[in-house]
Amino acid sequence: MKTAGILGAAVVLGVFLMIEIIREMHTFRVVHYCIESPKLMGMKRARRAVFLTDLHNYCYGENNARLYQAIVDAKPDVIFIGGDMLVRKDGCSFEKTAEFLGKLPGICDVYCANGNHEQKLKEWPKKYRQSYQEYRKLLTNAGIIMLENDCAELLWDETNVKLTGLEIPLYGYSRFGKKQIPVSELKRRIGQADESYQILLAHNPDYMDQYLEWGADLVLSGHLHGGIVRLPWVGGVIAPNFTLFPKYSGGHYRKKDTDIVVSRGLGAHSIPIRLWNPAELVVLEFQTCGNKKNPV
Repeated sequence: MKTAGILGAAVVLGVFLMIEIIREMHTFRVVHYCIESPKLMGMKRARRAVFLTDLHNYCYGENNARLYQAIVDAKPDVIFIGGDMLVRKDGCSFEKTAEFLGKLPGICDVYCANGNHEQKLKEWPKKYRQSYQEYRKLLTNAGIIMLENDCAELLWDETNVKLTGLEIPLYGYSRFGKKQIPVSELKRRIGQADESYQILLAHNPDYMDQYLEWGADLVLSGHLHGGIVRLPWVGGVIAPNFTLFPKYSGGHYRKKDTDIVVSRGLGAHSIPIRLWNPAELVVLEFQTCGNKKNPV
């Protein structure tokens, strides 16, 4: 009798968890973070950015209508894309994702960095042929600005903002461990940070110490999908590279004078589940003490 009760409870729990996983795999939330810095004192009004990453070809409604409407409703001044919007896999189409992304420049300026999935398409042409070039062309023809170890300069009133898209060496995405990437390698790829307000689109948060040493004022990352399963007071449990309890699995962190925002992403891959870990669209409010009460 006792055994039957335990088995019954296990079945009920299993069904509950399965329903919750399915629910979370088909929904997303919008999260808001406030970013403040003395370097932003030249802004006469606040700015709002939408940050989306790790879509992995997911669709929220037909043609991603729900996700698109959430971005429109956020009323952004600029959109940042953090990579892994598609899936690096033979026979996997990216046209619907590119079509969705191609609508975003109709809202505001859009800047896009690559994740490991896009980077592998680009760096392994023998395997993936012209897939990356085709994807990139669809985005740039739509008006999206690609940042591939490159930067763009934004002028927010009297504040100079430098937005850099970083591609780390692919060995930085190795499974079952972390390979070392020195700061000198970052500087070789993207140069030295100057005195501008530095926003770094760096897909993999595992190298956060190097990003901070490079000189980032704000790091925008993703890649870890929130740690797949999240536990109270613990955070994310496992990363896509199968390491446990990643340090920066999702959220807004402050380290010294640097803001760190790690999105839990919008899709899933490698371990295609989410539990107590909803997908998210990130909205960033850039403010200074002087304009804190001003409308965006």
